[in-house]
Amino acid sequence: MTALDLHALAPLLVVGVLATLLTVLISLVRVHALTMLVTVGGFGLALATLPAVARIAPHAVGALLVVDPFALFVMALVLLSAIVTALVSYANLDKRLNNPAEFYLLLSTATLGALTLAAATHFAMVLLGLETLSMSLYALIAYPMRGRRPLEAALKYLALSGVASATLLFGVALLFVDTGQLGFVAAHVPVVPSWRAPVAVSPLYLLGVAMVLGGVAFKLSLAPFHMWTPDVYEGAPAPVAGFLATVAKAALFAVLLRYVITAGLLGSANVMFALTVIAILSVVVGNLLALLQESLKRVLAYSSIGHFGYVLLGLLVTVPAGTALATETTLVYLTSYSVMSLLAFGVVELVSNDVRADREPAVQDIDGLFWRRPWLATGFALALLSLAGMPLTLGFIAKFYLFSAGVQTSSWPMLWALVLGSAVGAFYYLRLIYAMTRLHDRPPQPGSATVSLAGLAAVLLAALVLALGVYPTPLIDVAARATIAEPGTYPVPMPGEIAP
Repeated sequence: MTALDLHALAPLLVVGVLATLLTVLISLVRVHALTMLVTVGGFGLALATLPAVARIAPHAVGALLVVDPFALFVMALVLLSAIVTALVSYANLDKRLNNPAEFYLLLSTATLGALTLAAATHFAMVLLGLETLSMSLYALIAYPMRGRRPLEAALKYLALSGVASATLLFGVALLFVDTGQLGFVAAHVPVVPSWRAPVAVSPLYLLGVAMVLGGVAFKLSLAPFHMWTPDVYEGAPAPVAGFLATVAKAALFAVLLRYVITAGLLGSANVMFALTVIAILSVVVGNLLALLQESLKRVLAYSSIGHFGYVLLGLLVTVPAGTALATETTLVYLTSYSVMSLLAFGVVELVSNDVRADREPAVQDIDGLFWRRPWLATGFALALLSLAGMPLTLGFIAKFYLFSAGVQTSSWPMLWALVLGSAVGAFYYLRLIYAMTRLHDRPPQPGSATVSLAGLAAVLLAALVLALGVYPTPLIDVAARATIAEPGTYPVPMPGEIAP
């Protein structure tokens, strides 16, 4: 480990030190406000190290991690989302729990796992980062902010996520048996002329790839691996559900994107066909089932399934144009979705303050919200319009970017899936906005100072949705530079692979 390696790992080291500091702080002084401020400050410090790290990128830390522009972009997205989660969680934690400090320790370890996944180029680090993230999420989902539902959601996620992790691990073992290596560069799939063509590679390797992609698809809640999502999102505290929908999924999609590009999997028509089916099925299932939901969290859960179908489509439609465009398109969409979802879940958390603790907020609870709490309703409407892809919002830029890339590569079946899915999605998003405009006999509720941090976070996210929707050039420029470093373009100080 050299000084340059430590420089490259600065964001991970800062968050690791933060987790250690929080452990000591919680054991000595249990002051909720202080713990929250230290957490947000630690995440902010890690974020501040990224420009300095960018000067030496791409840099390989052994054979396990590569800190390149792509990894730094995802790290920035993860850290910003973690800061928003801490701010939004503060009010309800302070109101409902006597000892909420451990929440921030779990949030810091989950963020550390996500940062590890952003730079992982080796399955040993993928599994380490994934388990660090997942183990923290089990406890975060079970945090008792409201009623007993979080424990049920955590148990479901624990059981099904364990199956997905086991599937992923077994797939990695098969890849190691076939190739003798665990790096993403290990084996390349040759191009075959059609998905009906005979398999030109080892069946053991193909089975390993299928199990790895299946495990990652479960973590991303892509159809048909999505069944856990609505129950877990509904039972989890709203800020944790937002963290799961943004940070956890962005980190896992970063792994998927780096793996399929670096290992050459996009050159296989078999893999492309399987991913296309999964993407289109996710768009269809997510948007159609969202039409039937009355719980706000379940609507956002199925919306998440559909949107990650769009993200996967963004990868697939850009393949003929090269990996640089694929990375740029998916990063723009990931950023847009993260901002929109954090805003939506933040508003749901604020709405839940007016709902009995024994049930989750439903569509009926936002009836007349424009007349009772106009600023809160405006923020929620802005998030929904952006998720629907309406003009002058960040969501419109993301979908337009994806559509333009699809037209450029003539990916017409995938574009039809995008258009039809967006049309269905617009219906249930506008349905929620209509519910907020209905007249209601409940008196206006201006809110209180206890939600000021959550309100501040919501205002900043809403401003970002509008600002980047009107002027998206800064986001597009940064995403265009956030390329995945190709193997061989950076020195690896520790050659060779690590056996399991």
